[in-house]
Amino acid sequence: MATEKRDTENATTGAKDELAQAAARPAAQAAQRASASEGDSGRLTLDNVSARYGAFRAVKDVTLAVRPKSVTALIGPSGCGKSTLIRTINRMHETLPGATVSGSISLDGVDLYSSDVDPVRARRVVGMVFQKPNPFPTMSISENVSSGLRLTGGTSKSEIAGIVEDSLRRAALWDEVKDKLNQPGTSLSGGQQQRLCIARTIAVKPRVVLMDEPCSALDPVATLKIEELIRDLATEYTIVIVTHNMQQASRVSDETAFFSMDDDRAGYLVETGPTAEMFTNPKQALTEGYIQGRFG
Repeated sequence: MATEKRDTENATTGAKDELAQAAARPAAQAAQRASASEGDSGRLTLDNVSARYGAFRAVKDVTLAVRPKSVTALIGPSGCGKSTLIRTINRMHETLPGATVSGSISLDGVDLYSSDVDPVRARRVVGMVFQKPNPFPTMSISENVSSGLRLTGGTSKSEIAGIVEDSLRRAALWDEVKDKLNQPGTSLSGGQQQRLCIARTIAVKPRVVLMDEPCSALDPVATLKIEELIRDLATEYTIVIVTHNMQQASRVSDETAFFSMDDDRAGYLVETGPTAEMFTNPKQALTEGYIQGRFG
């Protein structure tokens, strides 16, 4: 079973202000984002999705609609299948021996598990950013960003140069690296490396960006930059982020989905809704207990 991070951050008394701020997010802003996203690409729909590692069922019967050009946070205790679930979305789960997926996952009405959908293509339109920054160690900063473009071909050198700059600008990294594009990607700081990985992901123009605890290995300053970047990118991409940090979920997400697990340790969706409502007035007592740090 894919390992999920074990050091869950509980909400503290000091976090209450953060949660209150989430509740006070201007309604006009939320309405504007909802209006802008209607009809746009990047709409994810999960219907009765289950995922297994051999005989063990890690995710059970998840039905979830993710609206385009928004940030949806997946929260819940360690081991409840959040990371496994997002790996089913871009078809990485099936690459593990004995791993299977059932149910339906569609992007803009197209079944991502249809026999005529190339898994490699699916992973291009549904990008992934992992817990720890993973720039390719033998590649320069520029080569890291352009690696996906060079792999698929069909893009000229001049076009690649422009896409590299644009991607680094969107990842809020261009000004920091524009004079050292030929240096190794691994020469950057941890926070810069994670932004480099984000630039690499968006360079191939995905519709969806999945983020599996992208700030877990970063210091507070680098974390803040990534959070600001996530909010900026949500104007162009559908973003699904796994996080154990309740304050982070309240800061960056428009929607929150809370997961827990059954006695057989199968993860399931408890409830989902607008983040402000989930953090101040959840429908389920289980959700309230987790958000308030009574378990986790």
